[in-house]
This record gives sequence, C-alpha cells and structure tokens, in this order.
Amino acid sequence: MSADVAGHEQGPRQRISMAPDTVERDLARLVLTVVELLRQLVERQALRRVDEGGLTEAEEERVGMTLMLLDNRISRLREHFGLAAEDLNIDLGPLGPLLPR
Repeated sequence: MSADVAGHEQGPRQRISMAPDTVERDLARLVLTVVELLRQLVERQALRRVDEGGLTEAEEERVGMTLMLLDNRISRLREHFGLAAEDLNIDLGPLGPLLPR
C-alpha cells in the first residue's frame, strides 16, 4: 500500500501520488487532467453557442474539428503515459470528482 503526498495511508479515494519513481507519469496525469477539464468546458461553451445559433457553419466545423483533434491528442498522451480516462478524474474529497462522470 502506498502513501499519498500528505503521508496518510491511501484510502478508497483515488489520489495523486508524487513518488520519485513515478513523478513524470503523475505530473502528466495532473496536466492532462487540467487540459481535459478545459477541453470539456470549451466543448460545452461551443455546444451552447451552436444551440443559440451564435456560430456560422464554418465556425461550427472549425470548432468541432479542433475539439476532435484535442481529444485525440489527449488520448494519445494518456496512452503514452499508461493512463486510463478515469485516471484523469481526480477525487476532490468532499467536493467529489473533478470531472462529471
């Protein structure tokens, strides 16, 4: 059983471990989590603008392509670091998971 950053035994909740032998993977996990959060926020904003008719057809196409490419890159980086999609959903303790399930 490993200890988390605060030195407490790791419970059933998933926490980021910053051990020296896994620091690169753990840092990638943290960065990819923030990027995934931002991607989801941008996607929701784009969908809202599409629903309201605030984008031209060309803008919709460009935003859709950009979000698809970003999702693809995130997936490739996850695979490179051996991370699953659920690894990016950091548990915020009493606040719950960072990303919607």
